[in-house]
Amino acid sequence: MIYSARYLSPLGEITIASDGTSLLGVYFEGQKYFYGSLAEEPVEKEDIPVLESAKEWLDRYFAGKRPDISELPLAPAGSEFRQAVWKILCEIPYGSVITYGDIAKKIAEEKGLGNMSAQAVGGAVGHNPISIIVPCHRVVGSNGSFTGYAGGIEKKEALLRLEGVDTKQFRVPKKGTAL
Repeated sequence: MIYSARYLSPLGEITIASDGTSLLGVYFEGQKYFYGSLAEEPVEKEDIPVLESAKEWLDRYFAGKRPDISELPLAPAGSEFRQAVWKILCEIPYGSVITYGDIAKKIAEEKGLGNMSAQAVGGAVGHNPISIIVPCHRVVGSNGSFTGYAGGIEKKEALLRLEGVDTKQFRVPKKGTAL
């Protein structure tokens, strides 16, 4: 059984999903791939301990504190490649950004490959089911672009500002799949 709870953030409503033990998803209302990795439609149940812990984590995050990812049991569903990308996302420090190309280089090194596609990395980042907690918002384009964010670029910018990133250095793309 999959359970869900709602969380009202300063950036809008968020749905948190769990199997009762681990977090499976954290989704902004209406974001791309909403519930995309869940095996079934969740049943709303607010009093599941892991969901309560996730709400407390988000409270601290939005209060400007820096809760640690390791405080929550995470179990995002995805391929081995996506899991490898999401693991790297979890290593990006608060207030920092990394490019899709940087992640591609890390994956290539880990797998002993000559290179890795930044676009493939972008697909994995975009399908991260545990938004905010697994910080996909900390990934930007090598050309200084915010690029996409499943929850919306305005939310990505707001999350980075909350973490102290000078977002004036980035631009919003005028067109493309990132919007």
